[in-house]
Amino acid sequence: MKLPDTRSTANSRVWRHSVRVYYEDTDAGGVVYYANYLKFAERARSALLREAGMAVSRMASRRGILFVVQRCSCRYARAAHLDDLLSVETLCLKAHGARLELLQKILLEESNTLAAELETTLAIVDVRTHKPCRMPSDVAALFGGE
Repeated sequence: MKLPDTRSTANSRVWRHSVRVYYEDTDAGGVVYYANYLKFAERARSALLREAGMAVSRMASRRGILFVVQRCSCRYARAAHLDDLLSVETLCLKAHGARLELLQKILLEESNTLAAELETTLAIVDVRTHKPCRMPSDVAALFGGE
């Protein structure tokens, strides 16, 4: 299945992050283990924030917030294999209040074929109370939110 290049959201910026499939990511047959697609998506989200100067490793200590996954659904379309190069595309569907709603597509880079598609809702929580808190304005601006 080829990925169409049509996107319609308030924030049309798409971030891309490449991931190589290593032996540890696969099962005995050299096929990526299904749960590892979630890891690839997480790496892409962390890289996105790091590139924007908002490294996850410093969010808790310097800003007092954490990003936690509230909901995630994944649709698998085609298997990735050992040594494949994947491209993880991240698109913000909605950024509001204490929530980010993201669409992430994991593509086989060589053929631009969809391997998996994830819809993830992240909650921003206060480090001390673990209760939802409003996202900082610079984070909201990065994602095209309020």
